[in-house]
Amino acid sequence: MRIISLHVDGLEQAVANGLYQWLDTLKIDVVAIQNLQAKEYQLSDKVLYPDGFNAYFFDAEADNYSGVAILTRETPKAIMTGFASAEWDRQGRFIQADFDNVSVASVLFPNIDEHNTLDDKLAFQFAFMEHLQKTRRKRREFIFCGNFEAAHKTIDVQNWQSAQNEPGFLPQERAWYDQILGPVGYYDAFREANFGENQFTWWPDKESARRDQNGWRKDMQICTPELRQYVVEAKIEKNLDFGLHAGVLVEYELEDD
Repeated sequence: MRIISLHVDGLEQAVANGLYQWLDTLKIDVVAIQNLQAKEYQLSDKVLYPDGFNAYFFDAEADNYSGVAILTRETPKAIMTGFASAEWDRQGRFIQADFDNVSVASVLFPNIDEHNTLDDKLAFQFAFMEHLQKTRRKRREFIFCGNFEAAHKTIDVQNWQSAQNEPGFLPQERAWYDQILGPVGYYDAFREANFGENQFTWWPDKESARRDQNGWRKDMQICTPELRQYVVEAKIEKNLDFGLHAGVLVEYELEDD
């Protein structure tokens, strides 16, 4: 199962710039997309009905804001929107596709903007940690893909010395990762197969992205422990046509999902 997570700067524009054709070249099975910046009814048919994929969307209540989607080659057993948190579900931040033995989710963590403060962002981390703890008690495997709006380790931020007081690399945000990838019991799927340096997924502007300067690894795929042994490939797929984030592609050697 080849899964890519990609934060776009508006799904309609990304598709117009060739997103679906690009995905075909990568032979992807599941696509987790974040930041649609549109409600489902506002999307054109060419966005809603991609060739070869089943497409599912979850909107934010606010206009031109947030929203997540998941595209699947195989028809899922079920689709879940939201993670039972009324405040955050109104912002369209979570959608999950359930297959036979594994569930794949697309999640968009809040940034600091006109809708959310730093305290709100940290509150989302806490609420999502509770959700992750609950899922560990279920008898299936999980992969959570998305823009986590924070980096974990110094290797994940190019200029980490100067970033230590910036949102996205604050001590409390890094401590959240320590909990998720520690006692809570998830694994950074990307790092199970890719140990390289300079593996960044976000840059502050296009010039920085073109030069690969001031990069951060904010986009993740985290998985339950049983799945870590099935990670066979992990890489960054950079394409500036869709925004300032690169895609995170991970292949899991799963046969019946």
